Amino acid sequence: MAVGRFQVMATLQAARAFILGLPMDSAKSWGLNRAIFYAAAKRGFKKVQPPKEIILPRIKEKMKPELREKVVKTFKPYTLGDEMAYSVKINDKTYFLIGDRVQTPEDFSRQIESRFGENFEQAWEEAVNYCRKYDEGILRSQRYFYEMVYKPVRDKLAKQWTSLTRE
Repeated sequence: MAVGRFQVMATLQAARAFILGLPMDSAKSWGLNRAIFYAAAKRGFKKVQPPKEIILPRIKEKMKPELREKVVKTFKPYTLGDEMAYSVKINDKTYFLIGDRVQTPEDFSRQIESRFGENFEQAWEEAVNYCRKYDEGILRSQRYFYEMVYKPVRDKLAKQWTSLTRE
């Protein structure tokens, strides 16, 4: 199965978040969240009116009502450098969401890692080592990360990581 730009973005964003201090599960959630966000931005967001008030998300994941209520109360903006995403805490772990859909490590595994077959760990190490070459200031900047870290290598990594899946 081919590795595309979406998987490259998610993996590099997860590596970036991991380097900047997020635990692995949260970093994977961040990576998938940002890949979804940028894919939607590329296609163009639906025209919607701004909300009159901010309401808590209706989380779709199956959870016991007590846990759901507790999770919804943790809803808040989270910033990584100068980039913001909405977050919730589930069992004391930070996860990110778009709309009412939480991006979990299991989602990352299904949508990203599965494209690499048995070789995701190798690609992950390459992504972390590649991101570590950059100054923290670049990693903390949404624009600089996109322009200097992701954009120059997105097609090269997609091709390189796709060839890993064929080994």
